Amino acid sequence: MAVVDTSKKNKQSTLSVYLYIPNITGYIRIIMNIVAFARCFEDKKLFAILYFISFVCDGLDGWVARKFNQVSTFGAVLDMVTDRVSTACLLVVLSQFYRPGMIFLSLLSLDIASHWLQMYSTFLSGKASHKDVKGSTNWLFKLYYGNRLFMAYCCVASEVLYIILFLLEESQSDSVIEVLVRALKHGYLSFPVGTALFGWAIKQSINVIQMKTAADVCALYDINRKQKH
Repeated sequence: MAVVDTSKKNKQSTLSVYLYIPNITGYIRIIMNIVAFARCFEDKKLFAILYFISFVCDGLDGWVARKFNQVSTFGAVLDMVTDRVSTACLLVVLSQFYRPGMIFLSLLSLDIASHWLQMYSTFLSGKASHKDVKGSTNWLFKLYYGNRLFMAYCCVASEVLYIILFLLEESQSDSVIEVLVRALKHGYLSFPVGTALFGWAIKQSINVIQMKTAADVCALYDINRKQKH
């Protein structure tokens, strides 16, 4: 009976975590992304609206989690996986829209490699969060994870730039460089594109720094383990 009772309690406790308000928001984000990508070629405006709302919800669910004391490891992983997969899918779509498509596939590879290494290095370091970079010596890396507004700007800028490129696509033979140059020269598009492009550049620099820093942590772990033996 004790074993059965313990099993029931564990199921109830895990269910309660799955039903946290911010985690439910995460499930809604997934549904919105599925609908968005299912309709992305037929209705660009609908895609842009759903994708952007889903992205905005990423910031809101973190606030809700802290507000209602429902911060969870599952929720953090759900958020990161949803972010990475949705961005990856958009980059794949853009790689089919523009030339050279390898630019977007390279950005996709950098994004995945950077975050995977960061998560794994966090595990090796015994830290509770991948955002804990107090030991880093890089000022930009520390600023990014230490200032929520700066991080929000870089992340929003990157996603907005991708959405703008998605909406501006007219022919699959377009050069992404030429489209960006035309947008920067265009009156009402110059400011949002320029602002988004600047934040995007910082975000990619952070990804490179993060990948190198995390790789160093993994390498040092290997060195220390060999020295112990």
